[in-house]
Amino acid sequence: MTLLDVDRLSVTAADGRPLVTDLSFTVAGGERLGLIGESGSGKSLTTLAVLGLLPEGMTATGSVHLAGTQTVGAPEKRLTAVRGRDAAVVFQEPLTALDPLMRVGRQIAGPLARRTGLKGRALRAATHEALAQVRLPEPDRIARAFPHEISGGQRQRVALAAALACEPALLIADEPTTALDVSVQAEMLDLIDTLVRDRAMAVLFVSHDLAVVAKVTDRVLVMKDGRSVEAGPVGDLVAAPREEYTRNLVASARKLESALDLRSAP
Repeated sequence: MTLLDVDRLSVTAADGRPLVTDLSFTVAGGERLGLIGESGSGKSLTTLAVLGLLPEGMTATGSVHLAGTQTVGAPEKRLTAVRGRDAAVVFQEPLTALDPLMRVGRQIAGPLARRTGLKGRALRAATHEALAQVRLPEPDRIARAFPHEISGGQRQRVALAAALACEPALLIADEPTTALDVSVQAEMLDLIDTLVRDRAMAVLFVSHDLAVVAKVTDRVLVMKDGRSVEAGPVGDLVAAPREEYTRNLVASARKLESALDLRSAP
């Protein structure tokens, strides 16, 4: 069953410049799709358009159906209903998503309360459980902390906990490991991979790094200058890319041997 259906999506800047052009793809329930391309390729704008979060002045045309809801041109009330319930997002820098003046626990408890109706002790227990599921030590202490009082890796885990707390059908992960140290990146990728598999969630994973995408996705769509360049199963695309741009991505991918191990045939 198709969970996300993007059909001829285009995003235009305030001055009329095309930023994304006629982009089409689908994500089925439980499927993991990677969007990959260099900076400025339109990957992140695509994910923002899916959730109706484009910056002021940018406009989207075309069609985006998320769990049956058209999000392009939808009123904010309808978009608020699908965010968190049908799809949730983890951004590259968690400080852009976390309120620096609000304790971590409240930032998870708020969406949980709205979606589940939990209150009091039950809400606190669910909040601590959400933090524990992303392998944060001492969930009670973390819940009482402000974002600046914990490390970057812990903040990203908090952002993931907040995204997953309401059990959305689709997780959008926009460069979620780029700002982390290499060792922390590996831990975060393993955590995301484990959690989404355990919950049979769909994933739209955005990255410039093909080696990273190859570890956590089934299928890849390559973007350049706001357009689709090539798409296919990740193992096939890594083993035998058709387009020169994709071949360059493969050649420059970090830890390329990890991606090559995913080929379906020797």
